[in-house]
Amino acid sequence: MEQQEKINVTTKQLASGNCQVKFTVENSAEQQYGYLLMSEPRPVGEIIQEVQRRLEQRRAAAKRINPLFPLAPAQDDADFYLFSA
Repeated sequence: MEQQEKINVTTKQLASGNCQVKFTVENSAEQQYGYLLMSEPRPVGEIIQEVQRRLEQRRAAAKRINPLFPLAPAQDDADFYLFSA
């Protein structure tokens, strides 16, 4: 059974014209927070889908780590930062 996550977002328009999204992810295992830089404002539903997509990418990358067959590190996403609370 997959854990249900609760994602809260707040947006802030930057002087550069970009939109900064601060998000928090709450589930039974851990709490995380982070920032996402977007080039334009989007509806809240689209923002939450984008955060979920990038979280899944991070989780999938973490599962592919094999100490016997190291892969070249994936390029960091400079527009997405994730921290443990």
